[in-house]
Amino acid sequence: MFHPSSQVAFKPDLIFQRKEMEISKIMKSIWIIGAGRMGVKAADVLIHKNPDSEITLVDKDLTVCKKSSKPFFKVVCMDGVLFLHENLRRPDYPDWIIPAAPIHVAYEWIRLKLSKKYRLETISVPDQVVMSLPNPFRGEAGQVYISNADFICPSNCPEPEEICTYTGKPRPRILHDFLESIQYDDFRSVVVKSQQLSSGIGGYTPKAIFKALRQVEKSRSSVLFSTACRCHGVMHAFKFL
Repeated sequence: MFHPSSQVAFKPDLIFQRKEMEISKIMKSIWIIGAGRMGVKAADVLIHKNPDSEITLVDKDLTVCKKSSKPFFKVVCMDGVLFLHENLRRPDYPDWIIPAAPIHVAYEWIRLKLSKKYRLETISVPDQVVMSLPNPFRGEAGQVYISNADFICPSNCPEPEEICTYTGKPRPRILHDFLESIQYDDFRSVVVKSQQLSSGIGGYTPKAIFKALRQVEKSRSSVLFSTACRCHGVMHAFKFL
């Protein structure tokens, strides 16, 4: 278990301020997939920081939609992955997609997007791959959760490039780069890079998942498909039939 160092003069709030100023310049349109507690929190935080943003929350649960409805953002009551499938048409709109549903959103979008062309089968992530991952945990839907941390990360972590805000030490690895470098059997590793948009809120651009879609289509082999930031991620595996 790592422990924070009291000797480290680290000010995550200052880093976040600089980072958020840069991100806010490209945060005019945001789709949040999942309108539960985390989705609404993301919407509240981001609309406060960027009052001119167009924020759309998507959830298939009518009760959740009604509870989440506020005058500051739009609520669409339908399946989030289906919403992406029907409305995500180009890599430059919206600016950000925030997955806040209890599923691997990018993976499910890829599967639905390819379903008319190919037959895909979700398979278990191979044990040999899982054993190579940091702090892996298998989920009930075939996914594997991955984390550099074996501790609870601070909620205000700005995900700096050089060090971990909790330990004050260099990260053992940049997780999205590490996952992308995996070579195992005939699998191709495809990773959607997630970026931190605000405290506890991560998302990716349409460009990132369209790039992943092209990589998957070109591979036509078994695929390890992950969404990850520098420290945390989720992985599925599938094969073409």
